[in-house]
Amino acid sequence: MGKVYLVGAGPGDVDLITVKGMKCIQEADVILYDRLINKELLDYAKPGADLIYCGKLPNYHAMIQETINHFLVKYAKQGKIVTRLKGGDPFVFGRGAEEAEVLADNGISFEVVPGITAGIAAPAYAGIPVTHRELSSSFAIVTGHMRAGKSDSIHWESLAKGIDTLAIYMGVGNLPYICAQLTKYGRPESTPVALVHWGTTEDQYTITGTLSSIVEIARKSDMKNPSMIIVGEVVKLREKIQWFEQAGVDQKLIQEVSAY
Repeated sequence: MGKVYLVGAGPGDVDLITVKGMKCIQEADVILYDRLINKELLDYAKPGADLIYCGKLPNYHAMIQETINHFLVKYAKQGKIVTRLKGGDPFVFGRGAEEAEVLADNGISFEVVPGITAGIAAPAYAGIPVTHRELSSSFAIVTGHMRAGKSDSIHWESLAKGIDTLAIYMGVGNLPYICAQLTKYGRPESTPVALVHWGTTEDQYTITGTLSSIVEIARKSDMKNPSMIIVGEVVKLREKIQWFEQAGVDQKLIQEVSAY
């Protein structure tokens, strides 16, 4: 019997994977990887390792979850070391717990290797801390994706009134509804909001607004997933402490000057 590692690949920047996560990539006989991982990580796989794409797009699944579960069990029973490589953290909207349950049901040894999740990393790279002594003493990670045919089970009133900073995943398509729910339950329309697209990667860009304006700003910017939505007063700090995107602009200017 082999073993399965449920590994968080981090938010996008290849350097943000953990040391243990990298070891799991290097030692794996089989790697099942998702769409949002940095593909450069696969360069560290050993020669001959099987690389299996399990990516999912909105409204389209390259491989359904049941098939992924089947492969995890199949290869482990063949005595192989299997690394299930997931964007961010496997237990933060990554279905890692579902896969762990299947492995446990089949008596297969497994380990969970946590990863840096986008709800913390993307705002950090945009110059937005999710907590701050004066602005935010509470922080919540929220899904912005409602399953088709299912009623909304998110406690919007509690989030609107009881949490200082919200990090909302997979919510761009539902942004109008999210903003409407938060204001409906008492969050001021003037509350700052940021959307961070492809956080921690060279393609990162950020837009900001308020609960009353961000929907139109996002529409004009043609903002799409993968993007993190950050709601709270901490968004104001971006004006002062943004570093990643500005560093990219500065580097580009240096390169242009050098060309002359």
